[in-house]
Amino acid sequence: MHTDPLAAGFSRTKLDKLVEHLDTRYVQPGKIPGCRVLVSRRGVTALSSTLGQMDIERHKPMREDTIFRIYSMSKPITSIALMMLFEEGRFQLSDPVYKFIPAWRDHRVWVEGSGSEMITRPPTTPMTIQHLLCHTAGLTYGGFLPGLELPVDAAYAAAGISRAGTDTLASFAEKLAHVPLLYDPGTRWSYSLATDICGYLVEVISGQPFDAFLRERLFEPLAMPDTGFTVPDDKLDRFAACYERRVDKTLRLQDDPETSRYRTAPIAPSGAGGLVGTMSDYANFCDMLRQGGQFRGQQIIGRPTLELMTRNHLGEQSLAQMAMGGFSETSNEGVGFGLGFASTTDAVASGTVGEGDFYWGGLASTLFWVDPVEDLYVIFMTQVIPSSLFNFRGQVKNIVYGAITAGLPNA
Repeated sequence: MHTDPLAAGFSRTKLDKLVEHLDTRYVQPGKIPGCRVLVSRRGVTALSSTLGQMDIERHKPMREDTIFRIYSMSKPITSIALMMLFEEGRFQLSDPVYKFIPAWRDHRVWVEGSGSEMITRPPTTPMTIQHLLCHTAGLTYGGFLPGLELPVDAAYAAAGISRAGTDTLASFAEKLAHVPLLYDPGTRWSYSLATDICGYLVEVISGQPFDAFLRERLFEPLAMPDTGFTVPDDKLDRFAACYERRVDKTLRLQDDPETSRYRTAPIAPSGAGGLVGTMSDYANFCDMLRQGGQFRGQQIIGRPTLELMTRNHLGEQSLAQMAMGGFSETSNEGVGFGLGFASTTDAVASGTVGEGDFYWGGLASTLFWVDPVEDLYVIFMTQVIPSSLFNFRGQVKNIVYGAITAGLPNA
């Protein structure tokens, strides 16, 4: 891939330090098997680098077209898909979720206790689609996230909600209707299964299967041919292995490409974390975001809608005040949350540069951000679980912003 850091407004010498940093600090010591990193500014690719291996056991080097599990980086894609229907007048953000999922009309809120002794009450306000997109709906991840236990998590297991993959999106939503909310919608923030329900809403409102909608309305217009919920046989040689870092700081194979669940189509495609794709595919998605919803002459989503999505929907508060539980793909101080994206609202409080950016990440330590002020997007991809191991976002941001040359963003 052709790169031109000078045309993109970067110091070549300083930007090259990003590759050196990732290689010497992480790849060579074996902390991660390998990675891909891409930096683009003003529509010019400034850096595209491929390091290490994509499959240690098979001695396969990382490739430019490696297919990664992007996990929660699926969430912004699903959120964009749902808001495309918003632009068609198919729903309002203030619509109660039960308008489209009638079983959710009788949701209750946890008060105290567990099991048969759990005390619940009606919510003070109905859950809306905005609450789902913002993760302020009162849902949780049902105990699926490492190191995060919440009072209602056992109720998810009791309702038969699991990762076994036996539910359709409709039966999954039906089961969730019987799980108490952790709090009144809109009053707190918790990372949750809400985006899976957003995917189901895409299906219900559009009348199309969720995966078909993504393919026709997003992946084909955005030239994302390798993004989807499965890895077909003819692409298997490009599918990376996924690893888990153990207590002894060694890497254990967590998902073998040959036997991965991504080899077969899921019964219920997960809009929250089920997609795989390449760096170049996700770069096209980010480039669309950078251009205010436009890509190669097509307006995928309107600029005003995108601006609404990337604003902080937590009011004057940040995740530091609103979040319950400590696990998500971001730190909390100086960070707001919109409709599918986190955003840096206070650079001083967050201790980072890039105020006004919007972003997210994935379980296997993938990440991206888009900075409209600097006309910039950055993507980093590896396959190591969990994402909380290393502060890749902070390190990559410091080096990238430190390499920007003097002058106004569009000068």
